[in-house]
Amino acid sequence: MKQQTLAGFERYAKTTRRAQFLADMDRIIPWPELAAAVQTAYPKVSESGGRPPIPLERMLRIYFLQLWFNLSDPAVEEALYDSVAMRSFVGLDLGVEGAPDETTVCKFRHLLERNKLGKVLLTAVNDHLHRSGIKIARGTIVDATIIGAPSSTKNKDGKRDPEMHQAAKGQQWYFGMKAHVGIDSKTKLVHTVLVSAANVHDRDALPHLLHGRETRVWGDQGYHGQTEVIHRRAPRAQDFTNKRYRFHGQINAVEKAKNRNKSRVRAKVEHVFGVIKNIFGFRKTRYRGLAKNLHRLEVTAALANLYLIRRRLLDA
Repeated sequence: MKQQTLAGFERYAKTTRRAQFLADMDRIIPWPELAAAVQTAYPKVSESGGRPPIPLERMLRIYFLQLWFNLSDPAVEEALYDSVAMRSFVGLDLGVEGAPDETTVCKFRHLLERNKLGKVLLTAVNDHLHRSGIKIARGTIVDATIIGAPSSTKNKDGKRDPEMHQAAKGQQWYFGMKAHVGIDSKTKLVHTVLVSAANVHDRDALPHLLHGRETRVWGDQGYHGQTEVIHRRAPRAQDFTNKRYRFHGQINAVEKAKNRNKSRVRAKVEHVFGVIKNIFGFRKTRYRGLAKNLHRLEVTAALANLYLIRRRLLDA
């Protein structure tokens, strides 16, 4: 058996994609602003009168690791012991202290959920990007995607999540919730998110996804016929949602061509869903109830905004 070298002195070390990703995100995340947004709810002394709480920024870093790599509370504790890149990102030295246990991680997550700080973190990120010259303009793209939920009844309650529902998409049935988003048509930044049971129609969330200053609104045919709803929320907005082009088996070629042009803009929302569901792994709910999953979606959207715009921030 060959003798192993001491950790930190490997001759053939390589920067992995995970380590590079964490290094890039560490550079562009506005840590002081995010910590300030959470500071008022975070305890300054231990509730039990024991040792002082773990530094807030460290807990935020651990929580972001959970969202980036789709880790449960026990899994993120294991990952900190297993991954050098993650320990470096968190600032953890195992020669001095151990990683926070899963109970500490769970309590911190519940603290954020209880104080509804997901929207606060999303706003703080967007304000930081605005100060960096990346602004939310006057066009909004609205869309929704289904996030699956466990359909099994093999749990303590013996039933599925009562706040989730099933819905058909094409020839397939899904059980879960819908994630509704409003994104900027120019920068692809998410500015508004909403969740509902999967059987809620996309158009029902439309007025809640607009910030009110729009001059144009894009959406697929699920939002057809909602011009008056758009004008009540954003009086100056033009309705650029896709229209029906097939009537009684006849295709309106002019309307179909218009839809194709609109879809060149509307398709940008799929980049956001690709990051949230495929890169960050939020394809299925981990927690029960809409409130907890709304919080996760809000913070994930904030991190997705930073991820999508990371090249511009790193170059700057």
